Amino acid sequence: MQHIDFELRGEFIPLDALLKATGLADNGGAAKALVAAGKVEVDGQQELRKTAKLRAGQVVAIAGARVRILAPGSMAPVETGVDE
Repeated sequence: MQHIDFELRGEFIPLDALLKATGLADNGGAAKALVAAGKVEVDGQQELRKTAKLRAGQVVAIAGARVRILAPGSMAPVETGVDE
């Protein structure tokens, strides 16, 4: 199963936008179709609202992938080992 950590830029992200931003849907129309078809779960419950507001701490699951939503600024920068 693919695990994705997604850091919010604001207070929330709509479900269809999250699916598109993480690459789990090719475009907004495909994201909305996945939700309408009942293929998306939020916190273990089927979610049928295409623009449901997702906030930090929630988990979205869809066909072999799980997305954990993180608060803004919670992901540490990756160190490259290269001095600038």
